[in-house]
Amino acid sequence: MRRRLINSTLAVVLVVIAVFGVSLVIVETRTIQSGAQESVASEAVRLVGIVESRLGSGEKITPGILSEQITAKRHAEIKVPGKAPIEIGHRPSGDVIASTVRGDRGESVTVQESRSTVSAEIGRTLLVILAVALLAIIAAVILAIRQGRRLTAPLTDLAETAERLGSGDPRPRHRRYGVQELDRVADVLDASAERIARMLTAERRLAADASHQLRTPLTALSMRLEEITLTDDPDTVKEEATIALAQVERLTDVVQRLLTNSRDPRSGSAVAFDLDEVVKQQIEEWRPAYRSAGRAIVRSGKKGLRAVGTPGAVAQVMATLIENSLMHGDGTVALRTRVTGNQAVVEVTDAGPGVPPDLGSRVFERTVSGRNSTGLGLAVARDLAEADGGRLELLQQHPPVFALFLAREQEPTDE
Repeated sequence: MRRRLINSTLAVVLVVIAVFGVSLVIVETRTIQSGAQESVASEAVRLVGIVESRLGSGEKITPGILSEQITAKRHAEIKVPGKAPIEIGHRPSGDVIASTVRGDRGESVTVQESRSTVSAEIGRTLLVILAVALLAIIAAVILAIRQGRRLTAPLTDLAETAERLGSGDPRPRHRRYGVQELDRVADVLDASAERIARMLTAERRLAADASHQLRTPLTALSMRLEEITLTDDPDTVKEEATIALAQVERLTDVVQRLLTNSRDPRSGSAVAFDLDEVVKQQIEEWRPAYRSAGRAIVRSGKKGLRAVGTPGAVAQVMATLIENSLMHGDGTVALRTRVTGNQAVVEVTDAGPGVPPDLGSRVFERTVSGRNSTGLGLAVARDLAEADGGRLELLQQHPPVFALFLAREQEPTDE
């Protein structure tokens, strides 16, 4: 590109020089020739005037007196009737410029100048024009090189940015070059880099959330299937199979919820549902695991509550809290439901050591964990709760009390 820019600039400059330079040469040549002819004629007129003046006053006309009145390198011949011709200067050889003027007393003056003098002046003028043209060409080349660097360097930089995007490095560079078109391309590339970065972050977050959140339903489902394999009672098999199917439905809901949140965390599917059913379902699902660990899970508080949210997401939030109590807590785990204002609250607590003081304000941040876990569970649970307008909070660090706040269903009013 740099070479093309230099070549195009040189072509334009050469065309301009060819058009205006040739015209200037022609005009200057004619001007010099015309000026030389007028100068010779003017000098002849002046000499005729001097000769007439001397003839009128009776003074002598000698070469010595007239030689001071003629320009160097010119030849003059003065003819006076009845006298010998007077010559001044050296007669030029070759082609000459001549002018003859006659006076009132019959005298005549012829002034000559060699055309070589005019040609020399024309040559000097041509050299000046060629020097100016050469300077113009040099200036054009320098300007083209500078412009080429100014344009090719940003283009190279933009190509490197595009290559980085293609290789999986979506960091925007935020470089601008002072050229409107190139800055617009840079804006588009930076915007694309930011979109790619968001997409990659969402994909990685979805993968991490899915691997963590699907673990709990799959673990509970495997427990139910183990219960089925260890019993021969048809009623028990039927009951466990029913619970397993419910867990499969919840697993499907969790997957759908994760995909929805990965696309738009604000898109909720909140409906009014029976909160007691979700709490009961979670207790039934986790009771075998707590029984195996020699612990208990119980519920208390206000019953008959109806909340607004996504049942699957609410169940997943509770499952996360119950699993955390199983893994990190101790003693009996208690689920307590209550009402505060226009919100229904589900509290989960145990008798364990609780949340360390240094993690209290950061327990819901991703990758923050004090017990060698992934640190994703509470963060994802909080996102699921907030997607439907609820919230998840740590009310107390020791013993730990986590509370899930959900909007209550508004009871119809009689009018």
